[in-house]
Amino acid sequence: MKSKILSTLTALGVVLAAGGASAQSVNWDLVNEYEPNSVHAQTADKFIEELSARSNGEINVTAHHGASLGYKSLDQFDAVGDGAVQVASSYVGAWAGISPIFLLPSLPFLAPTVEDTRALYEAATPYYEAVLEDNNQVFLFATPWPPSGIWANKPVDSKDALSGLRIRTYDANGTVTMREAGANPIQLSWADVVPQLATNGIDAVLTSADGGAAAQLWEHQSHFTEVNYAMPLQIVHINRDVYEGLTDEQKEAVEAAADAAEEFGWGLLAERVQENYAEMEGHGMTVVTDVSSDFIDFLSQSGTKAIDDWKSKFGDEAETLLSDYESRRNQ
Repeated sequence: MKSKILSTLTALGVVLAAGGASAQSVNWDLVNEYEPNSVHAQTADKFIEELSARSNGEINVTAHHGASLGYKSLDQFDAVGDGAVQVASSYVGAWAGISPIFLLPSLPFLAPTVEDTRALYEAATPYYEAVLEDNNQVFLFATPWPPSGIWANKPVDSKDALSGLRIRTYDANGTVTMREAGANPIQLSWADVVPQLATNGIDAVLTSADGGAAAQLWEHQSHFTEVNYAMPLQIVHINRDVYEGLTDEQKEAVEAAADAAEEFGWGLLAERVQENYAEMEGHGMTVVTDVSSDFIDFLSQSGTKAIDDWKSKFGDEAETLLSDYESRRNQ
């Protein structure tokens, strides 16, 4: 009898302890490879702010921007899945080796406008969610980078200007496309770009005006050529065990904060490019926007192989997904 009473009290103590823990605040770390003034750092900060408010201060997140904890986007997939960090904001093109779905948003010239990029994102979201779920993670939201262009010390607005250029690319799509266009592409994570520029390891950088401005690439480059190559995605993801350990109310706060941050991030695109251009010109850069349609057509044709490669790797569902995208795009 005494043993049964003790067992009952012990079980009750566990329940009470669990109940007490659910009301306590939790503290998370969020890692992000990009600088604090980049669009995705600001979007992550918005998520953190919203989450604190919506959870009544129960969920506190510390942001570590600029790869300050040593994680790059590729590392962050396993770091979150394994629980080394709770949350991350990651550039998904770095995850090409995990699943080809993550190369979809950076396929060259596939989604040339913000509206197209949103339609592509909505069609692909279930695929992103499924891969993360299989790797002990929860997809929270995603936002796009502004359109990619070419940072260099000259206008890169012709086939001749691109020929032989040692240009940084951010994923396999860019590497294939730039190689097909006659350049000498070198795939680098963002954290490695400035060191390579400083040591003359590369001549040019394929990235957005926003990414380059956040890293003050005008200290190394004099021109930005607008080609609107792609608007790749940044995904915010959380460890599944951490998420499942929340109360229902806390989960609702996370989801509401994610929705608010997602809309904030998409909303940044409207004026961000022009703000970036003004800042770049203020630092003495030349922004080249009058690129000929012939050069854009040449780049688009150079990207055909990357698109065909992606379809081959993704398999039978590629056409289904792209058809879904086209129907959403035309609504």
